[in-house]
Amino acid sequence: MASQDWIDKDFYGVLGVSKDATDAEIKKAYRTLAKKHHPDRHPGDPEAEARFKEISEAHDVLADPEERQQYDQIRAMGSGARFAGGSGGGGFEDLFGDAFGGGGRTRTRYTTTGGGGGFSFEDLFGGGGFGGGGYSGGYSAGGFDGYESPQPPAKGENLTTSTLISFDDMLKGTTVRLRRSDGKTTTVKVPQGVRDGQKLKLRGKGHDGPGGPGDLILTVKVGEHPVFSRKGETDDLLVTVPISFPEAALGGTVQVPKPTGGTVSLRIPAGTSSGRRFRVKGQGVHSSKGQGNLIVTVEVAVPAELDDAAKKAVEDFAAATAGEDPRAKLMERAGA
Repeated sequence: MASQDWIDKDFYGVLGVSKDATDAEIKKAYRTLAKKHHPDRHPGDPEAEARFKEISEAHDVLADPEERQQYDQIRAMGSGARFAGGSGGGGFEDLFGDAFGGGGRTRTRYTTTGGGGGFSFEDLFGGGGFGGGGYSGGYSAGGFDGYESPQPPAKGENLTTSTLISFDDMLKGTTVRLRRSDGKTTTVKVPQGVRDGQKLKLRGKGHDGPGGPGDLILTVKVGEHPVFSRKGETDDLLVTVPISFPEAALGGTVQVPKPTGGTVSLRIPAGTSSGRRFRVKGQGVHSSKGQGNLIVTVEVAVPAELDDAAKKAVEDFAAATAGEDPRAKLMERAGA
């Protein structure tokens, strides 16, 4: 929104950029200057605080495409253009409206009360009276002295950081203490079930600024577990459990470790193949979304060595099942 004192301010000069600077150049210049003159680096220095406010105001205007266009128009017309009163075409109202974006904004109607004489753009925005034979008219926001409410002071920049927690702390929830560059510490409660890479926002815990402090953005990284892993963005956990050949062939009950400690019994039906999955309800991650499950993948373990008795038993089994071909259906589907 346009401000009546823009005509006296060189925002490009404040940021040290040219009038045709790109948005990226403006942003880069602002960050460099704001960091250099931030009040946190100059405690008790009113000049540094004033400079920081000046830099923030310049950035707020030039970073907004609409406000930047209005600012450029005001500065261009204020450098020498003058307007004459009267009833000729292209009157005061039209020119004023064009300068601030046309009919999309509230407009004030001005009427002549005397003849002759012209007023510069600076006169138009100056405080107090207008002098002899000028213009009169009302403005809904309180007249020229209150033409535009001042921009609220900018908040401080957000503070971004990251922390690494263990898989067990992810399951239970934890608290971490962060030490800032200024020596201050901030305690953050990490909720139970937080995902790897999830960002937590703490309002008001960032850098100080004229309009109040910014926020603290914490990225949480979760360490790996030697047994369990998380299934994507869900609250389910994955685990692979080896079973013996007799358990796979004849069926049985095996013990499966739980992520929170202890075990849970899992029934293996007869004829279970390696790679089959089973779901154990409620043994996954507990989070604000609910409670996940434990997905168990069984894997038939083959002994690396067999004694004579075991070898004889396997040979007898092979002889007893010699007519079965586990690859028959595969070959049929493949057309082999």
